[in-house]
Amino acid sequence: PFGARPASERFATMVRMSQIPPLDADAVLWSAEPAQREGRPLLVLLHGYGSNEHDLFGLLPFLPEEFVVAAVRAPLTPPFPTPGSSWYPIEGLDHGRVTESAAAVTAVTERLLQWIDTASGADHVGLLGFSQGAVVAAQALRLQPQRFTFAVLLSGYVDGGAVATDAALAEARPPVFWGRGSRDDVIPAARVAHTVQWLPDHVDLSGRVYEGLTHSVSQEELDDVRVFLDMRL
Repeated sequence: PFGARPASERFATMVRMSQIPPLDADAVLWSAEPAQREGRPLLVLLHGYGSNEHDLFGLLPFLPEEFVVAAVRAPLTPPFPTPGSSWYPIEGLDHGRVTESAAAVTAVTERLLQWIDTASGADHVGLLGFSQGAVVAAQALRLQPQRFTFAVLLSGYVDGGAVATDAALAEARPPVFWGRGSRDDVIPAARVAHTVQWLPDHVDLSGRVYEGLTHSVSQEELDDVRVFLDMRL
């Protein structure tokens, strides 16, 4: 079937997934009741490390009202004393460990894909992620290039591990917005450099580096995201 992965890769992902709980459907914040969702595009919000579903849901006033918005909670708990939830461990992120990182990112992304398939029958699904959530959004595009209409990546990066369906993504070339701050010292420089090279070869890329912005989101960036989302409609 389209996008099939080698058996060894699928097995490794299954092992990883067995260590990751499914997403908590009861924790999802929706912008519309079930009866109001039919026929509308879905925008899934993916928060960053140590945060929760309430964080990005606060962006709702800045997003086009045509979208049904769903803010989900990451399934893992970071090490004490970090609060909130996480998508994958970040220990050792700046010291290489590409293979282990890629396996963890893929496994938790598979959990996200399971939730989307169960929770929504929307024909058009877009992703908006911040930091870790942006990494997972990009990985979802890579795993199922035909499933998603677009992605917004804020202060994140593309994981360095190879995915068997990357060639299919490069052929589909979905629109992606990537925004980041010039003073963001949270994301390792090597991850940013990889993403700078990787994204233009695989997606229809737009985005911007915001002068003086740290690991955060500014009003200027939100204005650009709104323009991008309006174009998707």
